[in-house]
Amino acid sequence: MKNLKKTAVTTVFAAVFAAIGLTGCGKTADNAVSGSVAEEKTTIVYGKGVGPYSELFEDGIIPILEKKGYTFTASELDLNQADAAITSGDVDLSVEQHTAYMDAYNEQAGGHLVALSKIPTVPASIFSEKHDSIDEIGDGMVVAVPQDAGNQARAYVMLQDIGWITLKEGTDYATASTEDIDQNPHNLEFYELQTSYIATSLSDFDYGVITGSIVYNAGIDPSTALFNENLSDSFWLQVVVDEKNKDAQWVKDVVDAYQSDEFLTWLEEHNSSEYNELWSIPKY
Repeated sequence: MKNLKKTAVTTVFAAVFAAIGLTGCGKTADNAVSGSVAEEKTTIVYGKGVGPYSELFEDGIIPILEKKGYTFTASELDLNQADAAITSGDVDLSVEQHTAYMDAYNEQAGGHLVALSKIPTVPASIFSEKHDSIDEIGDGMVVAVPQDAGNQARAYVMLQDIGWITLKEGTDYATASTEDIDQNPHNLEFYELQTSYIATSLSDFDYGVITGSIVYNAGIDPSTALFNENLSDSFWLQVVVDEKNKDAQWVKDVVDAYQSDEFLTWLEEHNSSEYNELWSIPKY
């Protein structure tokens, strides 16, 4: 470990402005101001990520909405690019992010994205290739946590939940960072990396916090998780759109589809794999 260089505490949102440039079609964030008229449409463009949430949308939600006459086009973008594309109007919605991530984007990029409904979410988890239990934590051990602001916060909240650290009184759990740590009785060392890097270099650390979508993409056996987070409101995945569209009928229909008995029945019928059994289902 002594040859491993500690990554500076940064967020991925510095790249957002470059991402906006990738999606420009003459539209700007000025189109996404409160009070703008919602656009009614039946052809919906969604930001397609790599992982379970887009798959859930495609397999469980789109068929419900197609019965109502909607058609869908996927725009394959990473999450930063997708948020920028929603802001510019080139993409209509995302089902790949939680509120903490969205709020960080809005603050950094001046966006007006809104979260309208919780959706089934796979919790972030703690994994290790060196230890068999979180009870094996010891002095000076190294813990890898996600670098981006939203998932970094959920990691530190998890570490408090298991008693490894204590956050300062009054800490906003949606924005928690190393600066909010009040007590670190084990003198743990934290390395903040892109979550995908944590998944592929887990053996370099004593423990690592990995989000559900990365667990899925990396092919990690979810049953090997040593601890699964207790989801708070800030970390449930959400249906996210631009504020100007929040009252559009197509948005209401997407939300209704997620909250429908038809979808919940479909989810139960297709919830048989070891991975899918870890879905947390919101109560509407």
